[in-house]
Amino acid sequence: MGTLYYGDVATPIEIEDRALAHVKVVIATKLRRGESFTLSWTHGPGQEVGRSTVWLHPSIPLRFVFDAPEPALLSRAWIEALATSANSSGGLLLVPEPEQPGA
Repeated sequence: MGTLYYGDVATPIEIEDRALAHVKVVIATKLRRGESFTLSWTHGPGQEVGRSTVWLHPSIPLRFVFDAPEPALLSRAWIEALATSANSSGGLLLVPEPEQPGA
């Protein structure tokens, strides 16, 4: 399970390593462009039922921590799906990985 630390929030955001690797690419791209946007996710097992949203801004500290020592192989289709959501008025939603043809 990966962890996203944002600003001085006491509770980090836990996201599965592979998903976090894809989210990291999208977030880094938008912040590098100086764009602010929201990130929304559904709470995982062991957390209160519900969902959360944070406002991401280039001036707020952000740190990605992965449990796995090796980087995940990235899916172009998943990055594109996440980027599409990030560029919408709803902001970046942690959408599931698209099915691969023939899988």
